Amino acid sequence: MSIKFDRIAAVVFLAVGVLFMIGSKHLASSSYGSKVGPDIFPFILGIILSLLSIRLFYESLRTQGQGKKEVLQYKPFLIIFAATLIYILTLETIGYVITTFLFLFICFQTMERKKWITSIIISAGFSGAVYYLFVGLLKGKLPGWPIWFS
Repeated sequence: MSIKFDRIAAVVFLAVGVLFMIGSKHLASSSYGSKVGPDIFPFILGIILSLLSIRLFYESLRTQGQGKKEVLQYKPFLIIFAATLIYILTLETIGYVITTFLFLFICFQTMERKKWITSIIISAGFSGAVYYLFVGLLKGKLPGWPIWFS
């Protein structure tokens, strides 16, 4: 990426991270005196995003003298972006397990095409394990399987 792009992205992501932290404080806190509530997760994400953006800005300042420009790869970005939109639109109708498997598989194949078996194993293992942990152990709700299976 270009140094200018990295600096602009770092400032934008820092602003988003700070807004996440501020916005999380407006969420309702947990009941029964627990210190962990729904505001903790977005606050932690805001901290992580802010720290990573500060590091990106620092690294862009440090590599200022190296004018090496990389070629932007639009095709993988567009494939993953389209896969994300399709994932969001089909999650309810197809279900979490299948859509997450397909989304991860497409993303892994976009990044590294030759490892089909590894992509299948990781995609299936992750989608199945997260579904089991969230629904089975934590008693949460996720759209597990397609609505036409029910």
